[in-house]
Amino acid sequence: MNEPARSRYPEVYAVWKSDPVGFWGEAARAIDWYEPPATVFDARAGVYGRWYPDGVCNTCHNAVDRHVAAGNGERTAIIHDSPVTNSVRKLTFAELKREVETLAAVIRDFGVEKGDRVLIYMPMIPETLIAMLACARIGAVHSVVFGGFAARELATRIDDCRPALLLAASCGVEPGRVIPYKPLVDEAMRLATVKPTSCLVFQRPQCEAQLIADRDHDWASTIAKAKAAGKAAPCLALLATDPLYVLYTSGTTGKPKGVVRDNGGHLVALNWSMGNLYGAEAGDTYWAASDVGWVVGHSYIVYAPLIAGCTTVVYEGKPVGTPDAGSFWRVIADHKVRSFFTAPTAFRAIKKEDPDAKLLARYDVSCLRALFLAGERADPDTVAWAERILKKPVIDHWWQTETGWCIVGNPLGLGLLPVKHGSPTVAMPGYELRVLDESARPVPARTMGSIVVKLPLPPGAFPTLWQADDRMRESYLAEFPGFYKTADAGFVDEDGYIFVMGRTDDIINVAGHRLSTGGMEEVIAAHPAVAECAVIGVSDAIKGERPCGFAVLKTGVTTSPEEIESELVSLVRDKIGPVAAFRTAITVPRLPKTRSGKILRGTMRKIADGEAWTAPSTIEEPAVLTEIEAALKERGMARTQA
Repeated sequence: MNEPARSRYPEVYAVWKSDPVGFWGEAARAIDWYEPPATVFDARAGVYGRWYPDGVCNTCHNAVDRHVAAGNGERTAIIHDSPVTNSVRKLTFAELKREVETLAAVIRDFGVEKGDRVLIYMPMIPETLIAMLACARIGAVHSVVFGGFAARELATRIDDCRPALLLAASCGVEPGRVIPYKPLVDEAMRLATVKPTSCLVFQRPQCEAQLIADRDHDWASTIAKAKAAGKAAPCLALLATDPLYVLYTSGTTGKPKGVVRDNGGHLVALNWSMGNLYGAEAGDTYWAASDVGWVVGHSYIVYAPLIAGCTTVVYEGKPVGTPDAGSFWRVIADHKVRSFFTAPTAFRAIKKEDPDAKLLARYDVSCLRALFLAGERADPDTVAWAERILKKPVIDHWWQTETGWCIVGNPLGLGLLPVKHGSPTVAMPGYELRVLDESARPVPARTMGSIVVKLPLPPGAFPTLWQADDRMRESYLAEFPGFYKTADAGFVDEDGYIFVMGRTDDIINVAGHRLSTGGMEEVIAAHPAVAECAVIGVSDAIKGERPCGFAVLKTGVTTSPEEIESELVSLVRDKIGPVAAFRTAITVPRLPKTRSGKILRGTMRKIADGEAWTAPSTIEEPAVLTEIEAALKERGMARTQA
């Protein structure tokens, strides 16, 4: 076997570390600027400094217009693949430009000006991307709310960002059901203190919405009139520091946190990541199987692929059930996907339904260069399974809504580094990581602590929270002065590889020992009968906390659940030791998750401890929580709520 080429990562990271300003100044040359930045970084501006403060640019121009101007207008920009509506639709860059410039003119006709907010409440259809790009074109600040979000949650976001206009679809389509959006919008408008005067509604044939006179407007007829009148809005020159969008973090309670993304740093960072991290080139088909309502969708369904001149896949379906666990392989084969990005949760679902990957044999996925995983911790067993069936690089990487792009990864474009299962590998240029104890002191290698990033954060990361600089400082910067608090816990090994073991809330204290629930999950997931799992800390009068594990079994497992539970307890005690005090494993049919695939461990903890709990607005299936409660009560573990 040929030795892999030596990675350029060490040299590139060293160049960044020795001269961060020079590094990001050079990266900015790949972007079209109306006025190139004379200043790369101003340490005196904003909460911790601002990137490219005097640069003038436009994100929509870089994502759409420049490709048409370069003669690539007939290249496919968007592939909408919707197994739930049994349809595939493609848009070229030239077609995308025409749709975006028309909608931008319509938005402007509603009185929306630069800096005004536009709230977008739409499903996985091309019009959602068109809406985001149209806002970017004229300097309106879009705020996308995941389609189907509860009315009260939508209302809190309306009140916080105070949009001048709402863009909505009549419905979302999921396997076996249609979700009407308009009644949710109407209820949110009733609940909101701030009431936008206009709503543009895209009618889908699966469920047409009733429009309210003087407030609601039909998307198709409004666009048709604008086209007939020859309306087309040009790209507006914007400061690099002008906001592009506000995205509210999932699972927030009380007053939501609006993560702000600016134009210039976002452009530079995402463009850099496409080539250097993902190894993607103009003309490649790039697919991020997420939703535009989440940060992955913003960064790697909408903006980064289009900025880089790639074709982006917009998938309206699920990893299983549309129609089966081979749906991902079908999309990859049909559209010649070169780079594929999804959540570990999706692969665990596929592994559960088709553990021997028999469905993969039906499809030619030789076009695929690599699989990228992020969103939840990628347990080693799932990574190894994906490597085994795909025979391609499987690259775990770690980032957050706040950072907007990868903190720690394995840079395919620079040449892959050796893989260590359980680690997303190393810090990307722009990120200098430390692992600190509760007194903000560095800890030795392989010692668990809080992962923090030395300030300033790189281009692409959030400069602040929406109209809340003080809250930004308090939430992220105050606990570890000079650093950004990721709120994730883990350790660094002797080679500088980072191991992210879970949220700091998921580190439990068992009789004075700080233990990672992620480490226990790693052991449980390695059992051949387990498809996915979660470990939580349950309050204990003697030990403080004790772990409790939940496991979902693969389809076709014949061993009794009781036997498997006993084996899981033995496995954890053998691998981690008696110090873990792991005595309870419970097999369940499914785990509660958000729509983005994150397991709701915090809510599970509340159920086990008898605390008051409600189903989070981000939950995929609320009924799963009552199943967890019943399973705990069966073991005598779910206390009566206080």
